[in-house]
Amino acid sequence: MKDSTHLVLASASPRRSDLLRGLGLRFAVEPADVDETVGADERPDELVARLSAAKASLVASRHPTSLVIAADTTVVVDDEIINKPADEAENRSFISRLAGREHHVYTGHALRLGTASESVVVRTSVYFRSLTSDEVSRYAATGEGADKAGGYAIQGRGAALVERIDGCYSNVVGLSLPTVVMAAARLGVRLV
Repeated sequence: MKDSTHLVLASASPRRSDLLRGLGLRFAVEPADVDETVGADERPDELVARLSAAKASLVASRHPTSLVIAADTTVVVDDEIINKPADEAENRSFISRLAGREHHVYTGHALRLGTASESVVVRTSVYFRSLTSDEVSRYAATGEGADKAGGYAIQGRGAALVERIDGCYSNVVGLSLPTVVMAAARLGVRLV
């Protein structure tokens, strides 16, 4: 198993970079620009699998000898996909919908090394505590959730909204570290 493979993160997400740095990894960052439009009747697991694979493929074509790690995350409530809020009003709407309820965070993980690939979708259940309308408004006004699926950041102030989770915490942040480590090992690369 190789330890010295060059790594490329196919994502502009600072949260994903922070997670990988937390493992002591050094890597290049090269975001992949792909159309993220949800297909007609596309399930959330299909969406994140398709988008993460497209990102990995695009970046791997430019880095054929590197291990490319790509991901895509979405939030689902009432069988509806909710991605990043367009503005503060939509962010309030998202947080209000999630308050006092369970929702699911899906992250598609795609790793490519040459022509070999691994693709895994991870689902984590998240339970928000009940929130007052004032709490919802104050959180949305922070702007923390503006660029995040579901409109919140579990690793930031949004942690105070979450009562509990069932599943992988880092998946909710945007990259399931155990999944990435195991997928890389199947491709012959030791990350930890």
